[in-house]
Amino acid sequence: MNEQKKSGFATLIGRPNVGKSTLMNQLIGQKIAITSHKPQTTRNRIQTVYTSEKGQIVFLDTPGIHKAKNKLGEYMVNVAERTLKEVDVVLWLVEPTTFIGAGERHIAEQLTRIHTPVILIINKVDLVKKEEVLTFIDAYRKILDFAEIVPVSALKGTNKETLIELIYKYLPYGPMFYDEDTVTDQPLRQITAELIREKALKLLDEEIPHGIAVSIDIMKQRSRGNLWDIEATIICERDSHKGIIIGKGGVMLKKIGSAARYEIEKQLEAKVNLKLWVKVKKDWRDSDFLIKNFGYDKKEV
Repeated sequence: MNEQKKSGFATLIGRPNVGKSTLMNQLIGQKIAITSHKPQTTRNRIQTVYTSEKGQIVFLDTPGIHKAKNKLGEYMVNVAERTLKEVDVVLWLVEPTTFIGAGERHIAEQLTRIHTPVILIINKVDLVKKEEVLTFIDAYRKILDFAEIVPVSALKGTNKETLIELIYKYLPYGPMFYDEDTVTDQPLRQITAELIREKALKLLDEEIPHGIAVSIDIMKQRSRGNLWDIEATIICERDSHKGIIIGKGGVMLKKIGSAARYEIEKQLEAKVNLKLWVKVKKDWRDSDFLIKNFGYDKKEV
């Protein structure tokens, strides 16, 4: 008789920049979500899939829950908060500290309104002493009734297997949602745009990245040889930003292009001919039309 498998949805939540995308990439075993040291890197709900003998976990990596400052911010927060009610288990990622700030309390408040089991994940434990971890667990225990609490290092993969076992514990038995070789439902164009945005985030000044989006204008594979032609536009909000993104004599744009090309080639397992352009669209983050145009669909909220 076939052993029954478990299959369900887990969402990763947490304040911006706590390591959600790094953890998801670690659990899946390859890079899908872009990572950066700047907050608000993830703007869409990214679905990735982990399949093993036990069954299948579909991870949703949501934008960080924060107080919104513009329409794009509102969109991001709505996506994150709506997801909490739709999944089988919520994974809440926090920093290793006994100080629980307003951002964390805001998330705890959202979690008290749902009936979904919550696993608290204390990330970055490789940066603190082992005995300190118990004090962090104690501090968080007081603000919410957690199903489980797991200390991990998303960067090093510490306790990865334990976490996967615990996620399975809260999933229902049932058929798999995806083929076992599926890793993500993200279209290639979107992954490509995100990889370009990641490199721009890493290489540019602090103020600019919030105000950039990437649209893929052309993405086609040549009929002969393993080669893709990709043309993409980096959209920014100000003329002064455009100058910085291009850089003196085009140096910065070349840097972004070659760093992105390297990642895209790994993803496509093919050679890539990448051309980048830069355009200014003022206040695109407050325009419903432009938000939709860059792949953030309001209907999903």
